[in-house]
Amino acid sequence: MSGEVSEEIPINAIDSPSAVLELIYQLKIKGVMRSAVITAVRTDTMRFVQALMRENYITGVPIVDQDRRVVGLVSIDDVVTALDQGVIDALVEERMTKQVIVLEDDMPLSFAISYLNKYPYGRYPVINKKKELVGILTSKDVISTLLAEMNREVLRLEKISQKETANISACVNMEFSIVRYDFELAGRASTEIKKALKQRNIDSKIIRRVAIASYELEINQVVHSSGGTIYCSIQPDRITIIATDRGPGIKDINLALQEGWSTANEWVRSLGFGAGMGLANTKRVSDEFFLNSTMGVGTTVRSTVFINSDKTE
Repeated sequence: MSGEVSEEIPINAIDSPSAVLELIYQLKIKGVMRSAVITAVRTDTMRFVQALMRENYITGVPIVDQDRRVVGLVSIDDVVTALDQGVIDALVEERMTKQVIVLEDDMPLSFAISYLNKYPYGRYPVINKKKELVGILTSKDVISTLLAEMNREVLRLEKISQKETANISACVNMEFSIVRYDFELAGRASTEIKKALKQRNIDSKIIRRVAIASYELEINQVVHSSGGTIYCSIQPDRITIIATDRGPGIKDINLALQEGWSTANEWVRSLGFGAGMGLANTKRVSDEFFLNSTMGVGTTVRSTVFINSDKTE
């Protein structure tokens, strides 16, 4: 079957992304083809077909019988050849391609993509179960339909995401119990706080600052206290982390806020903790910072980060 060269479709039914694969297996050819088909009959002339192509901006015309069964196809190549040979007034049945590959309208779109990528033909007549011509399919039809369907799927997923986001409360309070020397669970609180902030589409720079503050305060309780609580309040304008522990308390607060100063023992240091940066880092990333400690009673640290803060770490 002669015809214009097909525009290769940059997808296939094997290793394309899963979302695209679902589409090409779900869609039927009947949902992609063009139903309005310009046709001719055997007794028309090649000049008549040439005029059809020019008037309708097409490059191929199926030839049908009285029952609309495909008996041939005339492509732009066939017309050009007829012009070169001086037989443009010859009957179509003398010049048409008689061996025509057709597609059936209830085939999955994956079949059409395979045909378009395998054979150098730009268009395929589409028939129904009665062998009647019901449409025409080109690579342009496939690409435009897939783009439209993928855009529709993106919009659908965006709506789902918006609904899920709308169901997430703008305000939330979270509380975590911290156990002394429980390094296995150390970081759990800060991870959950970070996750909650991401769900609310908080700016990544704000999330990073809150994550640093919550992690440092959490690790401080694991290393230095007898256990305590990390409390997080997410409000429309701010995130507040409050760390309260049960002792032993900080003897010299000013000294504790100096970078590198630590009371961690050698065992804790051998595990990679106790570098003396916890409180200093927390204060650095906070818009508001408060620390109160009583020896033998415990320590409370409050770190606040404003949602619209432009402070850097």
